[in-house]
Amino acid sequence: MAFLNVGETAPQFTLQDHKGENVSLENFKGQWVILYFYPKDNTKGCTAEACDFSAQYDEFRNLDGAIIGISPDSPKSHTNFIKKYNLRHILLSDPEHKVLENYGAWQMKKTCGRECMGVVRSTYLINPDGIIAYVWDKVKVDGHSQAVQEKLQQLKS
Repeated sequence: MAFLNVGETAPQFTLQDHKGENVSLENFKGQWVILYFYPKDNTKGCTAEACDFSAQYDEFRNLDGAIIGISPDSPKSHTNFIKKYNLRHILLSDPEHKVLENYGAWQMKKTCGRECMGVVRSTYLINPDGIIAYVWDKVKVDGHSQAVQEKLQQLKS
């Protein structure tokens, strides 16, 4: 499935957080949502991305932004990841890949010469009305959270 486009309504979802509690996109209506998809807790790129978003948590909050990371990892894995790196934002578990698929982040990838399905690192900026305002597909981690913050500032002004 392809990535969603700017101007489309963000698909609703409910997934479990690290405490096993349900979190729904609709809980964030009226806020900007930074929704990022990443492959796996505790891997180099994913750790850097999560730590970068967490380091800018207050700046995003000051812009009415809520940061949500989604991966196929379990709530228990997210708990360990959050504790290990003192992450401040929400991580949700999508082991069945339903939300990943709905947002186009579950795709065929080539790793070490073989093809398999996996998470394509990507980010959606969703406006307070639930409309996709910006899409980053095939994200490179370095500088990404700063780019998202800059885009949010730009769209808000």
